Amino acid sequence: MARKLSLLIGLGAGYVLGTRSGRERYDQMMRKAQQLWRDPRVQEKAGQAQHLVQEKAGQAQHLVQEKAGEAGQVVKDKVSSATSSHGTVASEQPGPGPTPTS
Repeated sequence: MARKLSLLIGLGAGYVLGTRSGRERYDQMMRKAQQLWRDPRVQEKAGQAQHLVQEKAGQAQHLVQEKAGEAGQVVKDKVSSATSSHGTVASEQPGPGPTPTS
């Protein structure tokens, strides 16, 4: 019984000391990270990165619109050629269906 009690006391003390030192270390790292983020050089690089991302996003948007337009034209051409060679589009042709019963 004494062994269990000393084990529990040891675990409790380790937990308390570990969390206290862990919290202090966490706070220290957060202060350092905030200090680094406020550095003008870091802010300058972050601004450059943001500008580059915006520029590339605009280029990507233009490319997607261009390719979508090309794909739409291909579809129109296919539909037009299918309609002109058959007279109607395949989905408009009557197919075999149920025969009416009287």
